[in-house]
Amino acid sequence: MNNRESYIAELSQNLVPVKRMPNVNLLGVIWFTVSVIYVIAQIHFYDPIRPGAFSQTISSPRFLFESLLGIVAICWVGLQTFRDAVPGLQKHSFMIGGYLLIAIWLSQYVIGLISPALEPSTLGKRDFCQYETMIYSLPPICLGWFLIRRFYPLEPVRTAASISLASGMIPALYMQFACMYDPSHILMFHIAPGLLMVLVGVAITWYWQPDGSK
Repeated sequence: MNNRESYIAELSQNLVPVKRMPNVNLLGVIWFTVSVIYVIAQIHFYDPIRPGAFSQTISSPRFLFESLLGIVAICWVGLQTFRDAVPGLQKHSFMIGGYLLIAIWLSQYVIGLISPALEPSTLGKRDFCQYETMIYSLPPICLGWFLIRRFYPLEPVRTAASISLASGMIPALYMQFACMYDPSHILMFHIAPGLLMVLVGVAITWYWQPDGSK
């Protein structure tokens, strides 16, 4: 008994107070806001956006719906990613809801192959939009994982895939304003590169382990 008490006393001797865990919901919203501002700033810095792009949200309610649906879907997936990093906080229904919203949003462009929200046009075409989408999504991926790895994600591959999906879709969405509007072009040069970043992001975060060893 004396040895046990001494052992407990020895273990507790140098304990220090643990900082309160940050609000992951607020952290997710901050990540989303900073990432959106960064992506928009980079896109505008590289080249002007399509003339009259924002006014088209007024003239075409369906284009406005596509855009708002994309914003909600990306924000939802980003938020669910941060919640997924804390064991026991994530709800399965919340996670499924985010992926479902992404699927519904992307389906609008598939439907657009037959019935587009706007008249397809090459106006505002950016020569390297696919590379822009990929490059601009890298900092949000790295920032997101830097914040998330402070917690204890039990499913690091799933968490990495989610933060990479949200990050890749941010520039993919804004390219609908910055680049030409044509559903086939959007799917091939905006959405596909954004989805490809899921694999890139998983590779990055797989190397950058949460234990801080790399």
